[in-house]
Amino acid sequence: MAAKHAHDEPTRFFLFGGKGGVGKTTLAAAHALRLAAGGDRVLLVSTDPAHSVSDLLDTRLGDEPTPAGDNLWAMEIDPTADAERYVESIREDAREAVSKAVLPALDRHLKLAVQAPGTAESALFDRFTRLMDSAPGDYDRIVFDTAPTGHTLRLLTLPSMLGAWVEGLAGQRAKVNRLQGMWRSMAGVSEPDRDDRVLSRLRQRADRFTRARQRLHREALFHPVLLAERLPIEETVRLIDQLGEAGIPVGELFVNRLWPADTQSAFVAERVAQQDEYLAEIRERFAKRTLVEVAQSARDIVGRAQLDKLAERLPEPTIATG
Repeated sequence: MAAKHAHDEPTRFFLFGGKGGVGKTTLAAAHALRLAAGGDRVLLVSTDPAHSVSDLLDTRLGDEPTPAGDNLWAMEIDPTADAERYVESIREDAREAVSKAVLPALDRHLKLAVQAPGTAESALFDRFTRLMDSAPGDYDRIVFDTAPTGHTLRLLTLPSMLGAWVEGLAGQRAKVNRLQGMWRSMAGVSEPDRDDRVLSRLRQRADRFTRARQRLHREALFHPVLLAERLPIEETVRLIDQLGEAGIPVGELFVNRLWPADTQSAFVAERVAQQDEYLAEIRERFAKRTLVEVAQSARDIVGRAQLDKLAERLPEPTIATG
């Protein structure tokens, strides 16, 4: 049965996240395959620096969408390269807005900004919001294989933070423009009207961030991925609480890599017994959530044939159709 969001909007965006090493990338890719098999045009986006989607899909991927099967496109974003492009776009805008005397200092500052904390995240979310604008249009659904939990949550809270920051900058910029106009008028200096490129870009970015935040609330499902182990359980509890505070709808929880019972091995039997204890706890603590329990594959999933088999084992994706 399809889950409904509060606004009965179609589900366009699926985000897979959780503690590092729980199998987010594999499950995100398998989920994308299931969606594509249903006839939807699907884009799979990896924002994880590990970049293993290329191996899973047996397709060489880059920074732009690449065909990866019927109805499926995929891409791997390089956070460092994205940050450099992001800062370069700021430099180009700023060069038109400041005097030539301060350009050398500006360039030095922006070169340092590429490495500054938060720059890669800002650039990544800027790309994230642009990709969101491509559905519906180029794609029906977008699946995001996100980076580990803390990084992801910072991305999801960026729209409100950056939106307020951009509005503040835009207000300051507009005030400076008015003062400059007043001084030119008092000095009797005429200057032809021209668009303020910096202000225009700031407004556009603020609008896009606001739109992205609204769409995350109405058209997204976040799928936590965890293992039947203590630390992933506790991290998933915190993740769901934080997603609730951010207003991001939570979809099915994927409990990954469940070992099959093996009575022939005392070691395996002990591991399975511990796993079953944690699994019982997961079922109790997340009783109000739908769980997808995924068995451990005998071998690592490293190519398209194995990924296809995993996708076939997953349930039909939950989609609100609007």
